Amino acid sequence: MVSRVGSWLRRMADRLAAIVGRGPGPGERAPGQRELESKLGYHFHDPGVLRQALTHRSHVHVTGMQRIESNERLEFLGDAVLGLVVNRFLYDRFLDKEEGDLTKIKSLLVCGSTLARVAEQLSLGEHLLLSRSEEGSGGRHRESILADAMEAVLGAVYLDGGLEPVEKVVREQILVNVNDSIQERSRRNYKSLLQEELQARFKIPPRYKISTTSGPDHARHFTVKVMLKGMVLGVGSGNSKKQAEQRAAETALVHLEENVANMGGVFPGSDEEERTESERSASTPRAPKTPDMPPDKGDSSWKEDAPAS
Repeated sequence: MVSRVGSWLRRMADRLAAIVGRGPGPGERAPGQRELESKLGYHFHDPGVLRQALTHRSHVHVTGMQRIESNERLEFLGDAVLGLVVNRFLYDRFLDKEEGDLTKIKSLLVCGSTLARVAEQLSLGEHLLLSRSEEGSGGRHRESILADAMEAVLGAVYLDGGLEPVEKVVREQILVNVNDSIQERSRRNYKSLLQEELQARFKIPPRYKISTTSGPDHARHFTVKVMLKGMVLGVGSGNSKKQAEQRAAETALVHLEENVANMGGVFPGSDEEERTESERSASTPRAPKTPDMPPDKGDSSWKEDAPAS
């Protein structure tokens, strides 16, 4: 009982600390901004835009700021700017490549793992504004958080200085190893690459389904479709399920931008067949809890948090 009360009091203290430490004032600098600017090779005219690019939604939540004050809007902008810069670079660099080949190379250069690796090289995680719980769970080194923050920083550079400086940052930080990325392409697992891309964009993994199976037992032929929330992204065939899945994933990567554009960036809801057990459980209403004492430490629905110092 004493430990539960003590835990509750600590959470209340964290909440008060969060209230006292509400969001930054206009133009306030990000932690270690000058060091980060030096690594980026760009000096911000408006320090506040970089700070926002480094502000994770967990920090926004515990400090009482508005959700739009997190880095998510800048991430959206940075994703578009990054795509434009990379597309132009590949168009000028590889005059003999067709659209499908250019798309495959691009997918390697802008995927979540690549962006997270660049963010690590810039020590971006050290500059992020996170809640204590997010930091405690390894948020400063989590691939998805780093990749999103990298896009947000690019969006901030574009917003602060325009296309020319962000193009310089992208070329120096991301495109500098383009030849290595092309060599890596022949060694990459397309299924892994597609999963990285979809997880980074939509936080949902793809699903693979066998459409048809033909041929005798000693020479089977499989056709597989890869889907996301009920939408078919690609189809592939092969002499094994693994080969068919790889080809389906490769097709999906080639047509991913087209499919996303056609759906307005939002995929339709899945039917019951496509839903996971966790999704079905999450949709089942739960009876509300009415505690008569400070909540147990493990009760996440009552957990309070505080920004990481």
